[in-house]
Amino acid sequence: MREALPILAAEGAQVDCGKSDLCHWLWRVTGQAWLAESGDVILVKPLRILMIILIAMIVRYLLHRTINRLIRSTADGSIPTVLRPLKERMPTALQAATTIFGERRRQRAAAIGSVLRSFVTVVVYSTAALMILGELGVNLAPLLASVSIAGVALGFGAQSLVKDLLAGLFMLLEDQYGVGDTVDLGDTSGVVESIGLRVTTVRDSRGVVWYIRNGEIVRVGNRSQGWARVVVDVPVGLAAVDEATEVLRRAAAELAEDPEYARDLIEGPEVLGVEEITAEGAVIRATAKTAAEAQFRIGRELRRRLTDAIVASGIAARAVAEARPDQPSGG
Repeated sequence: MREALPILAAEGAQVDCGKSDLCHWLWRVTGQAWLAESGDVILVKPLRILMIILIAMIVRYLLHRTINRLIRSTADGSIPTVLRPLKERMPTALQAATTIFGERRRQRAAAIGSVLRSFVTVVVYSTAALMILGELGVNLAPLLASVSIAGVALGFGAQSLVKDLLAGLFMLLEDQYGVGDTVDLGDTSGVVESIGLRVTTVRDSRGVVWYIRNGEIVRVGNRSQGWARVVVDVPVGLAAVDEATEVLRRAAAELAEDPEYARDLIEGPEVLGVEEITAEGAVIRATAKTAAEAQFRIGRELRRRLTDAIVASGIAARAVAEARPDQPSGG
């Protein structure tokens, strides 16, 4: 057993190695006191620091690779075998809409992957930096206490920012909306132009661009996901309800048979009947189920055809005559 006493060199020099095996070995091999006493600083600590850096880089690489694989599998959107028959039974228009969502899903997955990779990089390298400071003899307790206090103070001062960032991250994870979607965010409605972790940009029907903090979004109505239902109400006179219903059904059937519009229909237009009775007459409702991106196109065409059918049948003219009978002209 080595004694923790100074070792005398042949030339009378001495070195205090304590219980360091490296110091004893360097002293015996080199006979240099300064090298033996500082061997731990010169050789061991740099090697430990290099090992910490190397391990941090390897851990970061492995975690990034795992995240990339998860993001790729999410972006591909492969359907489990159990659900494949359901997709095969899906209407053609809805399958096309699902295909369009694939690009948005890939964009969302890329954004989430970027956030996760940045988070992993910060955590891994911060941990490695603290370990390196520990190897250099820095007392980490006061440093960690100072960082904790600063973090608490920053958290209180930036509560709204943290709220916005967390809300933006969850919006991306849950796919509440994407770029190009038509949404209703409460006080603002329009088309989403960009999505960030802190702010969502929406352009309304008048062309005004709104910058909305994600933390302030309480509810989201998305008109562009999956499918949509077009609802058209047609006012007619009370005496022409049956005739108008039949005319509207023929016009709706013609729309369903038109190849230009049939591919966007999930369920053909259907005339439900009288929806409301007012002092002016009755209101007949027609509906159609379409792919989300085609709802406005189908809605405009359905309104046009139903209106033309009512006008061509003469029902509209009779309803106006009933509502506004001729008045005797004044002298």
